[in-house]
Amino acid sequence: MTVAVNSLGRKTKALKENDPNLSGDHIREGLGAVVSVKVPAPEFEGQTKTRLGNPEVRKIVDSVVSSAAGEALELESTTLNTILGKALQAWKAAEAAKKARDLVRRKSVLTRSTLPGKLADCSSSLKDETEIFLVEGDSAGGSAKQARDRRFQAILPLRGKILNVERQDDAKLYKNNEISSLIVGLGLGMKGEDTSNLRYGKIIIMTDADVDGAHIRTLLLTFLFRYQRALFEEGHVYVGVPPLYRLDTSTGGRKETRYCYSDEELAGETAAMKPGSYVVQRFKGLGEMMPQQLWDTTMNPETRMLRKLTLDDAAEASHMFALLMGDKVGPRRELIEAHGRNLTLEDLDI
Repeated sequence: MTVAVNSLGRKTKALKENDPNLSGDHIREGLGAVVSVKVPAPEFEGQTKTRLGNPEVRKIVDSVVSSAAGEALELESTTLNTILGKALQAWKAAEAAKKARDLVRRKSVLTRSTLPGKLADCSSSLKDETEIFLVEGDSAGGSAKQARDRRFQAILPLRGKILNVERQDDAKLYKNNEISSLIVGLGLGMKGEDTSNLRYGKIIIMTDADVDGAHIRTLLLTFLFRYQRALFEEGHVYVGVPPLYRLDTSTGGRKETRYCYSDEELAGETAAMKPGSYVVQRFKGLGEMMPQQLWDTTMNPETRMLRKLTLDDAAEASHMFALLMGDKVGPRRELIEAHGRNLTLEDLDI
C-alpha cells in the first residue's frame, strides 16, 4: 500500500520533488482494511498468534494489494487525493511534534547556552519581577539593551516581520527561526501547554509607532494568542507605548523637554505657545531614540506608559484574528468596506 500510494503521488505530482516519501504509518492513518488469506500450513510468531510467519504469504499479498490498490486508486483520483491529503497532514503533524519536542529539550536546562543568541537576559530569576521586551529590529534592540535595567529587564530583538501563524501549519511554525527564538526565550513549552515554565512576568511588545510597527505587533499578538492563550488570561502580555513627538521649549532662557504620545497631546501642549518658542521632533522609530530617551519614555517603570492586554471574549477575539489574519480575502474585504466609510483620509497613516 505504501509503495502504491507513494508511486501514484509522484506520478500525479501530488508529492513534489522535495517532499520525502510518506511512511506506512502516515498512509495507513485513518484507513481500514480486511485481508482474508487461506494458508494450508500457517506458522505464527509468538504465543498470541497475532502475526503470520509464513514468508511466502507476504509476497503474494504484497503483489495483489499493490496491483489492485494501485489500479483502483489510479481510476479513483478523488480517493487517492483524500488518502494523500490525510497522509501529508499526518506527516506534517509528526514533524511539528518532533520539532516541538526538540525545542522543549533545548529550553529544559534553562542555561544561557540554550537561549537564543540575540536574547540579552536579565540577572534576576524571579518571574514575578522580570520582564522581556520584544523589540522591532536590531537597531532598536541595541538602544534598548543600553537603556534597560539589567537586573530585571531582558531584551529580544526580532528581525523583520515574523511568520503569520494564522496562515501556516504547526510544522512551519516550529521551523521558523524567529518563532523558535520566541518559544525558547519566553520559556514556553509545546503549543497549548500551561504557563508554569514562563520565564518572565511581563511580555512587553515594543514596536515603532507607524504602520509597519502596528503590523509587527499584530503578528506577535497572533502568535501569542494562537500558541498560548493563557498568557492573556493570566495578564502577562503588554504593549509599550513610545512617544510620537519630542517637544523642546525655551522660555526665559530655560530649556525644557517634554514628550507627547499623540497628536492631540501635542496640540494641547503647543496651543498657548508662541511660534518659534518651541521645536517639535517627530520620532520615526525606536532606533532613532537615544538610550536615555528610550529609558525615560518607554522602559522606566516610573514614567512609561504600558497597555495591558486582556480577554473579555475569547471566542470573539479568536474570530477577529481569523478574520484579519487568515487566508480568506472575502470576509476581510467585507469588514474593511463596512468600517472604512467611518474613516476619513486624514485618519489613514500612509
